[in-house]
Amino acid sequence: MTTPRSFLMLLPVLSGALCLVPLIATGGNPVFPLARTDLDAKDQKRVAGVTRPTGDFSKPEQFETMAAGAGTSRAEVNGDAFSRFSANITFAEEESFKLGNALFTKLWVSAPSSTQASDGLGPLFNARACQSCHLKDGRGHPPEGTADATSMFLRLGRPARTEAERSQVADYQKLNFPDAVYGEQLQDLAVPGLKSEGQMQISYEEIPVTLAGGEVVHLRKPSYSVGDLGFGPLEGDVTLSPRVAPPMIGMGLIQAIHESDLLAKADPDDKDGDGISGKAALVRDHKSGELKIGRFGFKAQNATIRDQTSTAFAGDLGISTPDDPFDHGDCTKAQADCLAMPTGVQARLGPVEAPAPVLDLVTFYSENLAVPARRDVADKTVLKGKELFYRSGCTACHMPKFVTSRDAGNKAQAFQLIWPYSDFLLHDMGDGLADGQQVGMADGNEWRTQPLWGLGLTRTVNGHSFLLHDGRARNLTEAVLWHGGEAQKARDAFASLAKDDRNALLKFLESL
Repeated sequence: MTTPRSFLMLLPVLSGALCLVPLIATGGNPVFPLARTDLDAKDQKRVAGVTRPTGDFSKPEQFETMAAGAGTSRAEVNGDAFSRFSANITFAEEESFKLGNALFTKLWVSAPSSTQASDGLGPLFNARACQSCHLKDGRGHPPEGTADATSMFLRLGRPARTEAERSQVADYQKLNFPDAVYGEQLQDLAVPGLKSEGQMQISYEEIPVTLAGGEVVHLRKPSYSVGDLGFGPLEGDVTLSPRVAPPMIGMGLIQAIHESDLLAKADPDDKDGDGISGKAALVRDHKSGELKIGRFGFKAQNATIRDQTSTAFAGDLGISTPDDPFDHGDCTKAQADCLAMPTGVQARLGPVEAPAPVLDLVTFYSENLAVPARRDVADKTVLKGKELFYRSGCTACHMPKFVTSRDAGNKAQAFQLIWPYSDFLLHDMGDGLADGQQVGMADGNEWRTQPLWGLGLTRTVNGHSFLLHDGRARNLTEAVLWHGGEAQKARDAFASLAKDDRNALLKFLESL
């Protein structure tokens, strides 16, 4: 069987040659379907019709209020807006959700402890609970006016140095390589008796930007370094990539988007000439090693919510799980004192600190956090802003809607019309947002398109309006103006709008 040309477009160029083998299964069949395999012809037609971008901005679209389909939360909008379960899960599943919530908010402690079901923290860590980073299941923030950097950390990574390492990246076995001493991320906290790795330091440079009509906006360009390094210097080619914790809502629905719908949006060689060349990230499932499409994380480095969860347990909390069974977290061979610390493994509970039931429940909780209903969809200014959002080219990456797969793992997420406003592909966002760090198929300029649902409730839930991967943007205007690379035309279109039109577009974003 000949591999379809459209599938070949997904393949990365590594070491100057197309890497075909990992993407082709036995017999030459593509790993991923190129068309919806879950729908009959009638449903295919229905889905194509309902997901077609609108051209009528005189009124709301049908079902537009229900951002997450039948799972949309219509509860009162308040500080708990991101913490509710999907409206269409079963009564029995509500119990699993609540148990998962208890584990998500649980504070872990260092070992040994009398609370044996809760020990094993660290020895190096960034937070004591999942909720400490994902504040009220929402967006983290940089340490503004405080030393608290709990919801933000630095990923550490270096490029491949040898042919063997380049082969590991080409075969999707490695995303990048850790610092020999400090590992994959900087942990600024440590259990008693152990020093932490260091402290993230941020400085900002103000950059004035003049918009149409003469309004001047000051962007702040961050620079990152590490102070009080506990174990000597970092390696010379290690890069620092800052990350704030993203909102948790709607993740199960993102996971339920059919692979072919993601691939249909990919155009890595910009064959259509529109300047947008998104590509699907390819990563391996942590447990099975199976090749999948990355959907989660700022660089789409994880394919499943379970992988995202186990990674956070290991890196952020230093807690081992069946999928990432590293009892000393991110401790490296060079950190002998760290490796000598006791762990929280209890023989009666199994070989890891957070056994399978814990990982299962936290994963279920993460899969079923509801997206709040849209607000003000019929407001004339919001409708005008929506039209400007479309006409400015924003929807080239922030795709408005999908219909999820009928074959979703949970019936609650199956065959739902959802409005995440993202294509979940990797895009070059320009030098201004670049972190210089390769993560699998994502190079130092590339980021996954972030979903926009819930965007307008950030201040309501989290009490701030910091946006982008490192919280540098203090509001929506700054976030848009930081867009570059493939988004440069859309950014310039926004900057050239009259002030009333800009405000209308911003009001549309606040309604999401």
